[in-house]
Amino acid sequence: MLFAAFSALALAIGSAVAAPTASNFTSACSSTLSAEAIAAAEADFAAHKIQLKTNATAKAAAIPIYWHVIRAGNALTQGNIPDSQITASISALNSHFSGTGMSFTLAGTDRTTNAGWFYNVGPEGNNAPYQVQMKRALRKGGNASTLNVYSTGFTNATPQGLLGYATFPASYRGNPTDDGVVILYNTVPGGSLPNYNQGKTLTHEVGHWLGLYHTFQGGCSGPGDYVSDTPAEVPGAVGCPVGRDSCAGGGVDPIHNYMDYTYNSCMREFTPGQITRMKSQVATYRGINA
Repeated sequence: MLFAAFSALALAIGSAVAAPTASNFTSACSSTLSAEAIAAAEADFAAHKIQLKTNATAKAAAIPIYWHVIRAGNALTQGNIPDSQITASISALNSHFSGTGMSFTLAGTDRTTNAGWFYNVGPEGNNAPYQVQMKRALRKGGNASTLNVYSTGFTNATPQGLLGYATFPASYRGNPTDDGVVILYNTVPGGSLPNYNQGKTLTHEVGHWLGLYHTFQGGCSGPGDYVSDTPAEVPGAVGCPVGRDSCAGGGVDPIHNYMDYTYNSCMREFTPGQITRMKSQVATYRGINA
């Protein structure tokens, strides 16, 4: 169904291994909403949009996170990331979302040893049943304002080299159990995946969970990502190509944006327009007033 769609960020790596490494890959998305689906989603958003209230003295809305560590065994290479990296991930999120009116707190952590989930969880095809089992067994929180994060291995997932994926705010009403973010375990701060180990994969996916599309959504024409201050680009940028300008008019590509595909070291910002969209999306669909 329309709102059960997800966003998936992937690396096209030559072969699937337990601990993916960065070599000879380009960024890609394993699943995107069609233009028709996005148009319908945006029409629904326009029809139900909650008007934001301006309050300069309001505290940031605190979003609770339940972190589910999925591991194949007790070794770090089997997904058993330490509590220190989870704490660092929450700190990184709060740094990256500073100024958005939203903050994140760790409500709880659990660890599940399940090699089937660790190796096979993914958003589509033969991997989807593993995801359904995992989320049905582990999801916590009784409403749309609670964020569930699952860290896992994606070893056998399609596409190979998956970094993460997320549900959008409007998905919750159709399938609340599916709601949340799934990331590759070694993309956390201090993780073993070069160029993607500053926790910004989680930031990117949480951006989707809060209602943002990729900056390159729709390419050079049309409404793009439905944010007016993110210049159009096509395709998503890889590495950190300073000065890249893939679409005529509107400015150079937003390679420093968290919703692009650049290296973690290149990402550093959300735009004012993206912040406004996130606030509107979560007020409308998640009951979060930021």
